[in-house]
Order: sequence, then structure tokens, then C-alpha cells
Amino acid sequence: MDMASILGIVSGIGLLAYAIGADGGLGAFWNLPSVMITFGGTLAATVINYRMSQILGALGVLRNVFWSRHTQPAEVLALMVDYATRARREGLLALDRELPEVRDPFLAKGIQLVVDGTDSELTRSILETDLMALEKRHQSGQGIFEAMGSLSPSFGLVGTLIGLIKMLRTLDDPSTIGPGMSVALLTTFYGALFAFLICIPLAGKLRICHDEEYLVKRMTIEGLLAIQAGNNPRLVDQKLRAHLSPGTQRAIDRRAAGPVERPAGEAREVELG
Repeated sequence: MDMASILGIVSGIGLLAYAIGADGGLGAFWNLPSVMITFGGTLAATVINYRMSQILGALGVLRNVFWSRHTQPAEVLALMVDYATRARREGLLALDRELPEVRDPFLAKGIQLVVDGTDSELTRSILETDLMALEKRHQSGQGIFEAMGSLSPSFGLVGTLIGLIKMLRTLDDPSTIGPGMSVALLTTFYGALFAFLICIPLAGKLRICHDEEYLVKRMTIEGLLAIQAGNNPRLVDQKLRAHLSPGTQRAIDRRAAGPVERPAGEAREVELG
């Protein structure tokens, strides 16, 4: 579970609620018609703009923000090097014994293609087609939340206009101007809050999750093709390291080297940058 996303939403709502209610005015920020105009209008426009299957698919993609744990690039690197070692020692058919333990359907499909002796170009084409389909699904989910982020402030403005029209109809009674203006502005507040605290940040996190998963699957393709070509484990390691940042590569090297024993009293060197 990604605690950063949950912490961000909860802390954002909590801090706003505390700031609003610090002087006892929290109840003044609740208005059911404003909620219906802002959120109802946003949802209705989203349903009009997208197919229902895309909206339901976006809910599935949304799980990636909170609950899904993606394989890390360092894990793929270690796994591909291990597969390359086994394949070089025992042959490609040795990878067939790994299939029952593989939970990732994409990796399992790639291993099966390699074990079956599928041509390398065809293997690449099949796996990259799956990768393109994954990218389209993720982009659809991101697009829905980005659309909701752009629509909700607009419906907040619509609610404000509705409130102003109602207020102007009773302009002969000055006592109604203040409350009427307050209710009119609430819809804009709801729209901005929903867009900038929920929808747009979720779309951004989905984009980050997609980039991480895309990198892992791209490394998987390159690793399996290198194994199929008979590359030695060291070459497979070097090929996949090219996909990683220098910082990630240094972290992998440090973990591989293990803890370094230092004599008592020796000053520790601090790495900067």
C-alpha cells in the first residue's frame, strides 16, 4: 500500500478542515446543492465524455496508486541475471521450471516464448504489443482524472453563476446578499478543492506508476531477448543497467558489496550528491 498517497489526501483534507473550523465556521462550508452541482456535474460530464468501460477501467487503474506493488527495476535486473546464469549453465529449457513460480503474466508470457524457441523478432513484437496495450489503458485512466480535474472548477463556476442569478433576483432584500454570495462561492471552492487536491494529483501519481511499470517491462523484454540470444550474465547485467539512473546503479553495487567493516575510530566518508 502506498502510504504517501493516503497520507497526502488525509493530511490535505485534515489541514483544510482544521483551518476552516478553527474559528467554528466549518458548518458554513457545507451546502448540499453546491455539492450536487459541482460533483454531480463533473461526474455527468465525465460519463458523457468517456465510455462506461473506460470509466470502470480507470477505477481498476486507480488501484495502482494505493494498493499495487510493482516490481522494482533492481529486482528485474537481479532476476534477469539469475535467469541468464541458469540458461547458460543448463540451457533455455531450464527456465521452463521457473514458470509455476512466476506471478507476473507479462514475464511468464515472455519466458514461455523464449522457452518455445520463438523467433526473437516475433518475441519482441508480441511483448511490445502487450506493452503498447498497457500504455493505452494507463493513458485512458490518467486522461479521465485529468478531465475531471479540468471539469470540476468549471462546474464550480457554473454553480457560482447559478447562485449569483438567484441572489440578484432577491436584491431588494439586502439581508440575503451575504448568505447568497457565500453559497454561490462554495461551488467554486468545491470545484477547486476536488481538482487540485484529488483529481490532478491522482493523475500525476498514475503517470509515475505507469513510468515505473513501463520501465520494468521494457527491461524484462530486453533481458529475455538477451538471454535468448545467448548473452553471458555479465553482458545481460550491463545491458539492463543502461536503463537505470547512476544513483540506482550505485545503490545496487552497494547492496551487492554488502556492509563494509571499518576499524574502530576510523572516520566515515560522507558521500554528497
